[in-house]
Amino acid sequence: MQQELFAAQWFNAPGPLSLAALRGEQRRVVVVLAFQMLCPGCVSTAIPQMKKVHEAFSPERLAVAGLHTVFEHHEAMTPVALRAFLDEYGVRFPVAVDEPSPSAPIPKTMAAYEMNGTPTLLVFDREGNLRLNHFGHIDDLALGAVLGELLAAP
Repeated sequence: MQQELFAAQWFNAPGPLSLAALRGEQRRVVVVLAFQMLCPGCVSTAIPQMKKVHEAFSPERLAVAGLHTVFEHHEAMTPVALRAFLDEYGVRFPVAVDEPSPSAPIPKTMAAYEMNGTPTLLVFDREGNLRLNHFGHIDDLALGAVLGELLAAP
């Protein structure tokens, strides 16, 4: 069964969102980028790539969301700092703050999806099934092929 996003807070959204809300009645493909603002790979490749995906695909067919999942340097990566980061880097898609675990350093969504670190890309098909859980950089062409296949599916 599909896990939900455990979000303590949302930015760039009118209110709390869920994967079902992101998929919507249009049954959109949903792409979620798990990142940390102090992660070099996230800043240099993953966030710019997600900004391109967000701009390139019709919002009626594909939804992009970010998940700020902090598992280190907790004191530096606060929601206040994240708000400034999103503004500075021009991130306009919705971004959730992964809910901290009360008993472990790994936040709840990161643990639920067994992520190995950041950046991690989660891609869900029109039915809400997880079709890709990719740690690290994914080539633009490879990502485009995955998204094209899922968008072409009935």
